[in-house]
Amino acid sequence: MKTLFTTFISAVVLSALVGCGGTAAKSESTDNDSTSAFVSPLHVSGTALLNQAGDTMVLNGPSLGWHCNWGRFYNEGTVRALKENWGANITRAAIGAHPSGDCVNGYSLDSVNAVNLAMKVIDAAIANDMYIICDWHSHNNTLEDAKKFFTVITEKYGDTPNILYEIWNEPLDIPWQEIKNYAEEVIPVIRKNAPNAVVIVGTPKWDQDVDIAAEDPVDAPNLLYSLHYYAGTHKDWNREKAQKALDAGLPLIISECGSMDHTGDGPIDYESWQQWMDFADRNNISVLMWDIADKNETCSMISASASDNGLEWKEEDLKEWAKLARKTVGERNSRYSK
Repeated sequence: MKTLFTTFISAVVLSALVGCGGTAAKSESTDNDSTSAFVSPLHVSGTALLNQAGDTMVLNGPSLGWHCNWGRFYNEGTVRALKENWGANITRAAIGAHPSGDCVNGYSLDSVNAVNLAMKVIDAAIANDMYIICDWHSHNNTLEDAKKFFTVITEKYGDTPNILYEIWNEPLDIPWQEIKNYAEEVIPVIRKNAPNAVVIVGTPKWDQDVDIAAEDPVDAPNLLYSLHYYAGTHKDWNREKAQKALDAGLPLIISECGSMDHTGDGPIDYESWQQWMDFADRNNISVLMWDIADKNETCSMISASASDNGLEWKEEDLKEWAKLARKTVGERNSRYSK
């Protein structure tokens, strides 16, 4: 099978932004059906993510930050800029489930804002012929809220092929059995309206213990499992766990990562970052980099003075990590596109 780290140019179709509603109608998605230049339905076979033609897909792009703190970047201009100026073919809507640290809001306190922002960037990804991960950005077991959220999203979008669903961002030091039980309840909620969607399942200890999940995976098709790392902290030992999971047949996606320490701060570890990219290349793993935000920390890619609209960003608005992420996205998405 041909491997596609794909760049693409397609016409931008502006879609109307739809507000939150408990009984939202399914999207027509006419802009992105059989006429789409790039996006097609995805499925998982073995450890590979495949498109409708059976080509291995390796998707790369930056993740948006927590919606509740950095919702100013949740707009069509920023999504379009990530595609056109960074070469991204995927992004990620990190919808905060609950307050966490300095993220003082979330779905549990304002579900309308959370759903509206999710739909805003999903619509933008569809209009720009990109994939997007709809990420339930939670560290805790918030099962009932997760069911409500994914019900609303899937009632609107159905089996729209652009969307992958990440159902629990980073479980803390939680036993795999609890995470598996949670997945077995949330996946049917998604599959009721989106029966063919790819679903991303979290793994224990901030998505590091993928080898434990590999010993007893969820019995359902079209699943990927989250592997997260921060290159300044997570090194050979974490890659060894990931390789063990892959060797056992567990399909992985790096749905969040950084080049710095696990705190999101500290210097960029260029050597460790390259080792991780070499690992991802060897195993055809998609990579999402954290994050489009303007906090005063290394992992936040954008300066506080930058425009809300990514199409207006200047080079000086991009921090060191943004420039490395942009370079990595461009290189990975162009390497095998010829």
